[in-house]
Amino acid sequence: MRKKGKCALEVIMENVGMEVDGQVQSDPESEEDEEEEETIQRPCSREAIKSSGQEKNQQTKEVDESEEEDEIFRRKRLTRKTNRRVKNSEEELERLKEQVEEKKKLISTMRNKPWRMAKKLTVLREAQAFVEKFEGALGKGKGKKFYAYKVMMAKKWVKFKRDFDNFKTQCIPWEMKIKEVESHFGSSVASYFIFLRWMYGVNLVLFGLIFGLVIIPEVLMGMPYGSMPRKTVPRAEQATAMDFSVLWDFEGYIKYSALFYGYYNNQRTIGWLKYRLPMAYFMVGISVFGYSLVVVIRTMARNANESTGDGDDNDFIFSWKMFTSWDYLIGNPETADNKFASITTSFKESIVDEQESNKDENIHLRRFLRVLANVLIICCLCGSGYLIYFVVKRSQTFSKMQNIGWYERNEVEIVMSLLGMFCPPLFETIAALENYHPRIGLKWQLGRIFALFLGNLYTFLLALMDDVNEKLTEEDVIKNITHWTLLNYYNSSAVNNSTFSPPPIDPADVPRGPCWETTVGIEFVRLTVSDILVTYITILVGDFLRACFVRFMNYCWCWDLEAGFPSYAEFDISGNVLGLIFNQGMIWMGSFYAPGLVGINVLRLLTSMYFQCWAVMSSNVPHERVFKASKSNNFYMGLLLLILFLSLLPVAYTIMSLPPSFDCGPFSGKKKMSDVIQETIELDFPAFVAKIFSYVANPGLIIPAILLMVLAIYYLNAVAEAYQHANAELKKKMQVQREEEKNKRNNKATTNLATQDLEDFLTPSAKSGGQSQPTADTKSDSTNKNSPGAKEGSMAKNSNAACPGRGATMVPPPHVTITQPPRQSIKASSPGQARSGTSPQGLRPGTRKGQPCN
Repeated sequence: MRKKGKCALEVIMENVGMEVDGQVQSDPESEEDEEEEETIQRPCSREAIKSSGQEKNQQTKEVDESEEEDEIFRRKRLTRKTNRRVKNSEEELERLKEQVEEKKKLISTMRNKPWRMAKKLTVLREAQAFVEKFEGALGKGKGKKFYAYKVMMAKKWVKFKRDFDNFKTQCIPWEMKIKEVESHFGSSVASYFIFLRWMYGVNLVLFGLIFGLVIIPEVLMGMPYGSMPRKTVPRAEQATAMDFSVLWDFEGYIKYSALFYGYYNNQRTIGWLKYRLPMAYFMVGISVFGYSLVVVIRTMARNANESTGDGDDNDFIFSWKMFTSWDYLIGNPETADNKFASITTSFKESIVDEQESNKDENIHLRRFLRVLANVLIICCLCGSGYLIYFVVKRSQTFSKMQNIGWYERNEVEIVMSLLGMFCPPLFETIAALENYHPRIGLKWQLGRIFALFLGNLYTFLLALMDDVNEKLTEEDVIKNITHWTLLNYYNSSAVNNSTFSPPPIDPADVPRGPCWETTVGIEFVRLTVSDILVTYITILVGDFLRACFVRFMNYCWCWDLEAGFPSYAEFDISGNVLGLIFNQGMIWMGSFYAPGLVGINVLRLLTSMYFQCWAVMSSNVPHERVFKASKSNNFYMGLLLLILFLSLLPVAYTIMSLPPSFDCGPFSGKKKMSDVIQETIELDFPAFVAKIFSYVANPGLIIPAILLMVLAIYYLNAVAEAYQHANAELKKKMQVQREEEKNKRNNKATTNLATQDLEDFLTPSAKSGGQSQPTADTKSDSTNKNSPGAKEGSMAKNSNAACPGRGATMVPPPHVTITQPPRQSIKASSPGQARSGTSPQGLRPGTRKGQPCN
């Protein structure tokens, strides 16, 4: 039995397979060893049975026992082999996990590697393939497939989100065009196109609101064209209703279409849906202003939040731009060119800011020139206002005349468009006297052009109100004539033939009122269309043809046309921005009287984006003094908010004060347009709602509510200013603390250097005074003879030895026990002969050979 156990212990050695990708691979060497073990073990067990020399039954028992031991041993061996395989597989899984994590980390940091693009793409593909191959095999047991499925779905979800984000970016209108403009012309020019895109989105929502709730219901469910006088061209105008000159003035069939206020009927409900068109018209007109106000304020708040969230980057501006501006993942040559132009432009912007911050000027001369410039601009504003008022008054005289020309009919629009075209360049020329920073100068220019447009607009409105009052007086007369005409027609028909009812009178023959709302709407549409034409003609003539002339005539001209007059045109940021804001103010005021005006403005903005982008990239050059635009663009939004408020005032005045026309529009037959709300509350709501509305409309509640809102706004503004002041103080403290820490580190480094030099100078002197044995001195001299500290120390030791009296003042005398008297030193016969004794060689500095020490 001992021999059998010994043979079994000899066959324990074995090799174990490895598990890769979830499959166990056996080792051929381990299989051969197992076969040899079996061949060895079996003879050993037989020899043990044969050598027992016992009887047959005992041999049978021993054979059975040996077989049982063999079976037990096989089971133990299989258990050990399984455990080793499991251990090796676990180690392999851990190694794979580490490799997968390393590949993931490499993928995430691939952008920061300073490699070439080809190497980046190759390494990235290899890492992604490795992760996809082995990440799913890291699960355990039955959950391996589920884990692989989760990993796959997680990757699919990440890829879907990335593709969806790219899709959303591609869905942003004109994003690539604006980026191209920004890369070549700077953020100031790009801010105009961003503002234009934002205005296009707002007008698109307004158009959907008006078109879906006012125009479509009236066209589908209202009375058809020609069924009533307000939807029919008068008999006297039908002959010329389709002439181009008449349609160009928005008369004829266009005047009696759904484009203007007078087309809509005053029935409370229309169609089988019982749609309340007058109420919808009134609420949509109010909602246009409400939605615009909410959007503008929300945009201003978001921009202010973004601007305050940015860090202060006033330190090392050029270093950051130089070393961190380029994107190494750019693979498109066109994108690389745009990025290069963008970096160049950003350097120009930063250089201008640095120059303006370090500029010296004569303050008294500068103040005088700025006062002079403001006086000249005020004179221009007053003159333009008087000119518009004069032209509007004269147009009222022309309207009463017969057979007037095209210029007389469109004189107001032409004069206002010409003022908007020539006054901004004049203001810019005058502003050159002030020599402001380009960003500050842009704000002053915007404010002055805004004052010009606003003054022109309100002068036009005041003159137009005089025309409205005249039409209201005329309307009273025509109203009586219309009633008498209808009354006489039916009375005469009843007298002539009392048995038959008279046929209805033709809508084209009914006398019409002037419908002052439609007249006002026509004036706003004319202004908008004329502004569009003047803008496009100015771009074609002033930019494109000018650029073509400079480009092709520069080779055969007397002077350099590109460097001198006329040169290429620069993009007029202030004029274009204010033109856009002024046009939007006209849209807000005119949309109540001409619902189709918003659709015209949407088409104008859509074509302006393509047309002006083409003009900028083909005909304009960057500004000589490129500057950064504000990141928030809140100055544009502030001007837009002001023009929105000022546009609301005339509309609110007409709604609350002026009586509507008696034979046109959804509010005809009422004393005021706002009566439609009271009528709807009385007829369609319970009685207590009318009481609540009357209580809410009480001035005793409205005035305190307005005062409370003003106080709340003042409080919030004060809190915001306090927070801004606290942030500024905190930034200053952080800057001071950072500078103190920097100075402390520099002083510490300087102190360490000075201390080290002092130690290098003083340490050898201390050693020379503290050591008395000549063997130590010679050893230190021999080991440190090449160092400067050693040389200085040797000089100090020589001086102390030559003049012990002087050395005693610096180094204390050593405490040494004297065992023998000192011997006299013997002078050497030659300079090269060494001296005997303990005194070191050499002389003290400042003494000559043979001179005694004093």
